[in-house]
Amino acid sequence: MTSPYVRRPLVLASIMASMAMIAIEATIVSTAMPQIAAQLGDIQLYAWVFGSFLLTQTAMTVVFGKLADTYGRKPIMLIGIVIFLIGSVLCGFAWSMPSLILFRLVQGIGAGAIQPVGLTVVGDLYSVEERGKIQGYLASVWGVSSVAGPFVGGLLVENLGWAWIFWINIPIGLLAGAGFIAFLKEDVERKPRSLDVSGAALFILAVASLMYALTEAGGGDGTMAAVAALVCAVSVALFLVQERRASDPMIALGLWTRRIIATVNAATLLSGMVMIGLTTFLPMFVQGVLGQSALIAGLTLTVMVLGWPVGATLAARNFKRFGLRPTLMFGAMLLPLGASVLLFLEPGSSPKLAALGSIVIGLGLGFFSTSAIVIVQTSVGWADRGSATASNIFSRNLGNTLGATVLGAVFNLTLAAGGGGAAPVELDQIRNLLEAGSAALSGDVAQIALNHSLHLTFWGVFLMAGFTLLLALLVPVPPKAAPQEQVSPSPAE
Repeated sequence: MTSPYVRRPLVLASIMASMAMIAIEATIVSTAMPQIAAQLGDIQLYAWVFGSFLLTQTAMTVVFGKLADTYGRKPIMLIGIVIFLIGSVLCGFAWSMPSLILFRLVQGIGAGAIQPVGLTVVGDLYSVEERGKIQGYLASVWGVSSVAGPFVGGLLVENLGWAWIFWINIPIGLLAGAGFIAFLKEDVERKPRSLDVSGAALFILAVASLMYALTEAGGGDGTMAAVAALVCAVSVALFLVQERRASDPMIALGLWTRRIIATVNAATLLSGMVMIGLTTFLPMFVQGVLGQSALIAGLTLTVMVLGWPVGATLAARNFKRFGLRPTLMFGAMLLPLGASVLLFLEPGSSPKLAALGSIVIGLGLGFFSTSAIVIVQTSVGWADRGSATASNIFSRNLGNTLGATVLGAVFNLTLAAGGGGAAPVELDQIRNLLEAGSAALSGDVAQIALNHSLHLTFWGVFLMAGFTLLLALLVPVPPKAAPQEQVSPSPAE
């Protein structure tokens, strides 16, 4: 029989491997997309290669969280890995942009299981004091992936072809699945269970239509956005009716309305908006307004991603000393502090100033997100931990979408309207400016307009960071670790 001290690290290694597949997808696909679009055509569908993945991942997160509470973590995790690998294989064989988008939808479904269930297993196996440290390890996976993704993606595309950016997931996923099969032991109470299929379907439809409406609104198609918004409203109404009458509802509304979970998730949603605002617009400012190279622009963002695991690790080491809520508050305070640095950026500023704001926000996100997930998990028992964990991840993903849409609308509208001494410009002028990079002329009309528009988006990021702090102030003191309501996964047989 394997020692429990050996088995638990092996389960953690499997979790980190499975999450690495999702983490690296964001950067490795971005690196290869120009080549993919050139080969497959339909460049107008470019953004949907990313949006389709995020859509199904967000919609399925809460569904799989509930299934993990009902049937156990292990089978749902394995199902998620299998679906993700099937999607990865199919993506490599895509023959057109629409087919690639369809297969990315499949990948997103698998990712919707892997991330929340993996974090739930961590909550099962480790105490509150240990859990914070483990969250730091998991955050480091995202940091390493953000750095390695573009490099690995470039090598694969250059030497093997773009299909391998998807097929590289196969050995990683197989190893992770084997680790869960061999080392994760569960003793889930066997009893008849009813699955709320209608509730799950309505929830998926509501989230999918909401995200589609936000995407189309950001792209300027008001008619399709209105239709999708109407579908979302009807789906939400029907979903609430279904959940109130279901004997075992897919989403326990009482769980979502608990003050501690509601406030943490609301603050997490806003922190997701801050994160996407920084990652979307800071590189554009560094490249288009400061006239720096794409490499320098990427480095100013990389320090944010590297600051995240550092903040998560420091948070883990201070949970016991300062408490969960003070650690959460500290992270929330760092967000507006870092965002305020962006307000001082102007033509001629050093990219080091942009990097400073970026790393402070990264540290804040590390402190905040690690504390948030542990608070949510600590506030419930085993039977609700999967749903609670999924609710927090869902809030962050939804915040990413909302932030991209709201800040994107601010950016586009100010470019079109001018103001602040800037004349209205076309997007083609901005594209030419970004392509020129360091060769751009200082004082160019497009540069002036870009500076004005991005300055307003940075104000939007600052306001969202401020509201994150205000909501964090409303989070009550979390209870001590809730007693487990079932026998949770054991590190040893």
